[in-house]
Amino acid sequence: MNNDLKVSFYLKKNEVTHEGTAPVMGRIRIGKTEAPFSVKAKVRLSLWDTRSGRASGKSAEATQLNRKLDTMNGVINARYRELLKTGENVTAEALKAAFQGIASHRATLIEYFENYLAEYKKRVGIDREAATYAQLEHSLSHLRKFLKKKYGIKDIPFTSLTDSFIEDYDLHLRINLGFAANTAAGLISTMRRMIKFAVNESIISYDPFYRYKSKYSKPKQKYLTEAELESIIDTTFDKPGLAFTKDMFLFSCFTGFAYRDICNLTEKNIVKAQDDVLWIKTTRQKTGVPSNVPLLEIPLQIIEKYGGTTKPGKLFPMTSNSCLNGHLKKIASRCGIGRNIVFHSGRHTYASTITLSRGVPIETVSSMLGHKDLNTTNIYAKITYEKIMRDMETLEKRIENRYELTQINNTHEIDE
Repeated sequence: MNNDLKVSFYLKKNEVTHEGTAPVMGRIRIGKTEAPFSVKAKVRLSLWDTRSGRASGKSAEATQLNRKLDTMNGVINARYRELLKTGENVTAEALKAAFQGIASHRATLIEYFENYLAEYKKRVGIDREAATYAQLEHSLSHLRKFLKKKYGIKDIPFTSLTDSFIEDYDLHLRINLGFAANTAAGLISTMRRMIKFAVNESIISYDPFYRYKSKYSKPKQKYLTEAELESIIDTTFDKPGLAFTKDMFLFSCFTGFAYRDICNLTEKNIVKAQDDVLWIKTTRQKTGVPSNVPLLEIPLQIIEKYGGTTKPGKLFPMTSNSCLNGHLKKIASRCGIGRNIVFHSGRHTYASTITLSRGVPIETVSSMLGHKDLNTTNIYAKITYEKIMRDMETLEKRIENRYELTQINNTHEIDE
């Protein structure tokens, strides 16, 4: 008896809609047994290729559907291999039950999220960040409140998640709560991570939100221009809080260190190289990657200014990040900077305005920033107008007198 598994997909053509779409069905065959199941998707008849059992073409609709079908096929085959290990006779119905009933354990979104968060918390301080844990907890809180407000429930099965769910959640965040597009997209992205983890663990067979596209707005400029940076350097502040914030922000602008890394700096991180140049050598808290930065004049002056004024073992008497960001708003207003800047803007300024715009290779910048790869550094790599002008001036000097336009006769005759 041939017990080989065969999985095929077809259209339920007796349920064609007015839009010309039909439900996609699947069929499991094992020997003489078979079991149909719903794919929970529809496709236009004109896109369906009966022979291959897939959507034809490379459109987004066809690509997304085929990806879903391939994922389902892979999960069904995985479940089949697991059932074969039991030594029992596997039928199509039994495999269908195993395929569709994968979610008996942690089958609901909130429960899965809570379990993930509990495991994550155990690793905080080892290879996970407390700040990231707080963000995950914040995202879970919003998801709980949405379920209670919209549906009056505390949890929802993975199998009940549909396109309308994620669209409703998006509207809830942006309309009801008034969140900015990127804030809402970030919260939704965290929820989608849970879905993808569940798919990877075979708790659910496919991503129910595979058609959804995040609604991110165009990112705003995060780095300071030369003129903006000089304005902050040249402006003095009488209030101690603003003066301290200015110094710490400039230290970030001229070293590239993030807030948390500056908090962790001690005098032991300052090392003198063989050429007598002082460096800060440390390891980034976020990534665990070494970050070695030579100290320029301004950060050296700031270190000297605060020497002996801090707690033992700390380089600076750092305050909270929220306090620094609040002061930066006042500093920006005082300096005529008509946009919001935050402390992390200093890291972007170091990457774009201080280093890359002055010709420092991106590989060197990546190493100083403590990035794991260049893809991360590319987020910071912004080519400024000043950089383009300097490069073109250099090019002009290099090619000066090397090219000359051939003199031609001042005539309107054209050779035939």
